[in-house]
Amino acid sequence: MSLNYNTADAQSYFSRMLSGEVARPPVLTLLGSRIDAVDAAAGMLSATYEAPPDFRNPAGTVQGGMLSAMLDDLTASLVDATLAAGQGVATLNLNVSFLRVAQVGTLQGEARLLRRGRDVCHVMGSLLQDGKEVATAVAVCKVVPVT
Repeated sequence: MSLNYNTADAQSYFSRMLSGEVARPPVLTLLGSRIDAVDAAAGMLSATYEAPPDFRNPAGTVQGGMLSAMLDDLTASLVDATLAAGQGVATLNLNVSFLRVAQVGTLQGEARLLRRGRDVCHVMGSLLQDGKEVATAVAVCKVVPVT
């Protein structure tokens, strides 16, 4: 999740965004993203995504790039939830595996922090539809200073 870092406190911005106090970035609306639960201390995040008909490829299923964008949002959102004031996140690598086709509709996302170093985080994300995993990703994210 890309946050507007024009605030002095990224953590409180994340909280205000979740509460609806500040506007969400437009890409989250495009992806139909909704954070359902965050446990930053445990390194866990759950989210829901709504894939509209516009996300279909010629075969009629959700295009892989859109699933990748959801996984990037999902994994970066978890890192965002752990940030201190003056920190942001940049995805260095996103390794996506597609396991089955996804249909237009609701997808559940789950992210888990695998390892957090001083400035590099490893995060696992998965997207499920109807209880079945459709795609997974391992993200390497860098914690960066923001002004």
